[in-house]
Amino acid sequence: MIPLLQAELVERKKWLNDSEIMDYYSIGQCTPGVIAVNVSTFTGYKLGGFWGAVAATSGIVSPSLIIITILAKVINLFFDNQYMMHAFTGIRIAVIALMADVVVSMWRKNITDWRQLMIFILVLGMMIFAAVSPIWIVIATGTLGLALKRGS
Repeated sequence: MIPLLQAELVERKKWLNDSEIMDYYSIGQCTPGVIAVNVSTFTGYKLGGFWGAVAATSGIVSPSLIIITILAKVINLFFDNQYMMHAFTGIRIAVIALMADVVVSMWRKNITDWRQLMIFILVLGMMIFAAVSPIWIVIATGTLGLALKRGS
């Protein structure tokens, strides 16, 4: 959903710019729920206030809810089927490729100087080697971002 939201909200409709969608992704990571739903809710609120948020949330959730309900019934009928298992293997690989595309796109738009690169490397190191809670990472990097902004 995230690549689709970026393509639709930033590139096609131009309702958000790259900075806003990144802010919404960041906030969406910190708030409970699915990131795509959170980003849609924030966008709806920006464009139409409370009722815009309600409409955007309903619009993003309803199709998925209907499709997932139908697929759950169908998949249970064919779950032991070898062809179905191979199809899911292919789908998982495609999802990884889509996520990698989003990461590369976000990298190009947001790592623009050596300080941002250092923050990225620091956070990656904390996630891989120190198993630091994402909450502390968000708080620390937000504070660091504010400090760097004041210093520049």
